[in-house]
Amino acid sequence: MKIAMIAMSGIRCCDAELLRLGLTLPGFLERSQTIASLPSLGLLTLAGMTPAEHEVEYHEVDQIDELALARGRYDLICLSSFTAQVPEAYALADRLRAANAGPIVMGRLHATALPGEVLQHCDAVAIGEGEVVWPRILEDAGRGEVSGIYKAEREFDLADAPMPRFDLLDIDRYNRLTVQTTRGCPLKCAFCASSILLTSKYKHKPVDKVLAEIDAIREIWPRPFIEFADDNSFANPRYWKQLLPELAKRRVKWFTESDIRIAGDPELLSMMRDAGCAEVLVGLESPVAEGLQGLEILGDWKHRRLEHYEAAVKTIQSHGIRVNGCFILGLDGHGPDIFDRTYDFAKQLELYDVQVTLQTPFPGTPLYKRLKSQSRLLPGFGWDQCTLFDVCYEPDGMTADELRQGFRDLVVRMYDDETTAWRRETFKRKYRRGRTAA
Repeated sequence: MKIAMIAMSGIRCCDAELLRLGLTLPGFLERSQTIASLPSLGLLTLAGMTPAEHEVEYHEVDQIDELALARGRYDLICLSSFTAQVPEAYALADRLRAANAGPIVMGRLHATALPGEVLQHCDAVAIGEGEVVWPRILEDAGRGEVSGIYKAEREFDLADAPMPRFDLLDIDRYNRLTVQTTRGCPLKCAFCASSILLTSKYKHKPVDKVLAEIDAIREIWPRPFIEFADDNSFANPRYWKQLLPELAKRRVKWFTESDIRIAGDPELLSMMRDAGCAEVLVGLESPVAEGLQGLEILGDWKHRRLEHYEAAVKTIQSHGIRVNGCFILGLDGHGPDIFDRTYDFAKQLELYDVQVTLQTPFPGTPLYKRLKSQSRLLPGFGWDQCTLFDVCYEPDGMTADELRQGFRDLVVRMYDDETTAWRRETFKRKYRRGRTAA
């Protein structure tokens, strides 16, 4: 069979003023470029499960020749899209179906949350973990019978994880490649779709498989930068204490996501630094307690640790590991003063990087269900507004316009040249070589 895999990724923003600001603010733009440069690990993983007798192509949507794709007469076309890009994905699927290019299947989080919507534009939809349903999709495609819903009825065992097809990539296009070590997150935040829709467990890929993937990347990119595509890498530090000594031998630099609990394990932090950890992204979410209440489905874990945020960040950075602190603006309990408080808190913590986003009701999440039931989604709400940078609901502590303008002003202050340079210089002076914070 001839199979085309099309990845729709990158950053989106409907707010024209914020886009204009983003084009002139280095800190904001750097993060946008990083997001845009990641390939679709999901599609590469499915390609790795595909028997060798099939011909598989991987395309980033901005590089496809749509006319050539339509004439390709594929046995199967796979689309992967974030919610913000899904209207574009639907439009592309409609055009390819009109051209009779081949049967189209779509997967990922949005498809899992809204399979009926997807089937208005595609021949089939994959729900849940793609590895579970992919063999059945291939079998049906071979008979020319791909149709309807393919639902993962069981948990996928990461011990069976295939080697992703990194060889399909144009490596010069990317500034980092992704490897997954864990799936799921024990915190289960109400705004997070991935750890709620795909798996009910927090599970690990065997260490030898992770190392094999990194070795495969090193064959095509000798000194790569790796992003571990995990929602919360270090919830089980024992696993990482097995992985990190072997990872250190590979001499790669890497980035991942974590909560602040790693600050309480100096042995782990030292092992992370020695194994090439350049930066961790930590979801701090709010500088004030009000915004953290009710944020997680299973309890207020972050709310109980707010008073430890500053010490935790400085401890992590004292090991020479940069912290990218993430804040969500517009949480319930946030008033008009939240923008100043977030700016001041980020400076107080001496964060090397800061990521500010707006609360976003992604489909399938408890947050979306709650805001919809409260009639708080703004008129004209659409999936293209689920960008993390557009206001699409009515906040409870200010107006939507106050949130929108306050966020724009914060972006200007947070990512201006002077503030960005201060963050970089502070880390270089106090933390870069693993010196204890002053």
